[in-house]
Amino acid sequence: MADRSWASAQLIRSAQAGDRDSIAAVLDGAHVHVRRFAEHLCASPQDAEDAAQEALIILYRKIGTLRATGALASWMFRIVRNECLRRARVLVERHETEPLASSAEDEAIRRLEADLVAHAIQDLPEVQRRVLIMRDVLGYPGRTTAEALGLSTAAMKSNLHRARNTLRTNLNAQPPKA
Repeated sequence: MADRSWASAQLIRSAQAGDRDSIAAVLDGAHVHVRRFAEHLCASPQDAEDAAQEALIILYRKIGTLRATGALASWMFRIVRNECLRRARVLVERHETEPLASSAEDEAIRRLEADLVAHAIQDLPEVQRRVLIMRDVLGYPGRTTAEALGLSTAAMKSNLHRARNTLRTNLNAQPPKA
């Protein structure tokens, strides 16, 4: 069982009441867990750290609104997941080559498509997701991507190929828009 001393009910209640030392202790204890979770979801270590920091900022600002002390971990991990998805969407949108939407309907369709792509990328196995984002979204060279992920160049290429095929298959399996 994981060490939950950083998130004891008494410590969380004190933090919710505004005790600064308790808030600091919860934030400090949560950081390593939140960061580890973010590393599994985000494309790069920098994105993981940024997502973890964003989650801790939200925790700091809104800990008083947490209803159940036992829900802290799931609340934090949901924040991290949403932040990683948001970052993936931003990366996808930033690198789109389509012209600007000409109407509100076009914009809504474009956002729906970006959400579908972000979710399809999120569903990839971790290594494939990281390789795909580093190569195709961020544009890192193959050798840099392989080294950053601790893979051989051949393994990186194989994972990239699998990720692209899986992504293509999953996106083609989506029902057509009405």
